[in-house]
Order: sequence, then C-alpha cells, then structure tokens
Amino acid sequence: MPRKPITPDNAFLRLATLCARSEQAEGDLRRKLHDWALQPSDADAIIDRLKHERYLDNERYARAYCRDKLRFNGWGRIKIGYMLRGKGIEQEHIDAALAEINDEQYAAILDDALTAKAKTLSGKPAEQMRAALLRFASSRGFEPSLIYRALERLTSTE
Repeated sequence: MPRKPITPDNAFLRLATLCARSEQAEGDLRRKLHDWALQPSDADAIIDRLKHERYLDNERYARAYCRDKLRFNGWGRIKIGYMLRGKGIEQEHIDAALAEINDEQYAAILDDALTAKAKTLSGKPAEQMRAALLRFASSRGFEPSLIYRALERLTSTE
C-alpha cells in the first residue's frame, strides 16, 4: 500500500523538529525531501526557510560534527574532512571547523589511541607492530607526519 504523500508544510515541520533536536547537514535533509517525493522547487523552498529561520546552518553543523567525531570517535582531520565533504558541506566550512581543533589535544588523542592499540599488539615483532599502528592511525584519518612523530614518542617511552 503506497504511503500518503507528504505536504510541503508537513515536511517543513518534520525537518524543523529534527533540526531542533540535533544539527543536520543540508545534504542529508535534501535526501529526505527527495525520498518523500517532494518537487525540487518545494524542497528548495523548505531548505531556504530552514536556513532563514536558523534551523539549518552548514557551518554550525560542520563545527559540531568535527568536535563530536574527534572527541567520541577519535577520528583525525583527514577522515572528518572526507566525511563532511560526503555530506555536501562546503570546503570553507570544513576548513573553519578543522582549524578549531586544538593541536595539543589532537596529538594527545592520537597518542592515547596508539597506546591503547599497541597494548593489543604486544608480542609482535617491532616492525610488524609499527606497521599495524601506522595502518590503524591512518584508517582513523590522522596525518602521516603526525603519526610518525607519535610513533617516535611511543617507541622512545618503551
């Protein structure tokens, strides 16, 4: 049984409620509107109204996403930027959000992640362990130069 079509007013109310609960990316909301089979002109009007009423702000979303993914997921700048680009966030907003990252905290997060991972790799030869840690940190989206420095710090303390 096909679903009852959603009206533009109902779509706006549903998205405004969603945006009031948590930050949302414009690209994600456009996908929802497309899934609800709204006309592109109606979708554009809804997005414009959400922006005008300050429910939707890509820069604010990028900052919140960056903070959360760094703090809770332990992601690096590369992965955060990649994921934000995938959500359709403009590069200037991504750059501004990534610039807010404190370098000392960022290095500490990388050090903590590498230390925890190294404990799971105990007993392996040093070169295998180093390669595994490098792959691990790279998959988390940290920059290679920072990874090498963190590995040097880690091996010098052992």
